Amino acid sequence: MAQRRERRLEARDYRMLADFRYALRRFLRFSEAQARQAGLTPQQHQLLLAIKGFPGGLAPSVGEVAERLGVRHHSAVELAQRLEEAGLLARVHDEQDRRRVHLRLTAEAEERLARLSESHLHELRRLRPVLAELVEAVGDEA
Repeated sequence: MAQRRERRLEARDYRMLADFRYALRRFLRFSEAQARQAGLTPQQHQLLLAIKGFPGGLAPSVGEVAERLGVRHHSAVELAQRLEEAGLLARVHDEQDRRRVHLRLTAEAEERLARLSESHLHELRRLRPVLAELVEAVGDEA
């Protein structure tokens, strides 16, 4: 295994990292505000997005969503319950294993998520030059 050559960090390295974290925080604040305007908590928005964006277009289980969100299983269950009570989520039992439950968005959730996602994509396009510059500043110093 090749040993990585150590180099001394410079002021520009710290500045780039700080600027990158600042850009991420700004996007997250934007995202949280947009979710609240749509009548959702940021966590509920993240859950809806995790379901809609699950790989392969499959309906994920609560455990799979918990993993994607980086939360404990019971936290994902509580989020799903609140969204189900609000008419934004449906739980569907797996046909092969009735113990397994998949999460699906309702039509209302699909509409809200589409509006939120459009505003998020617009914001990402606006931030793209800044983010690209910061990522490029990292370089290929492996």
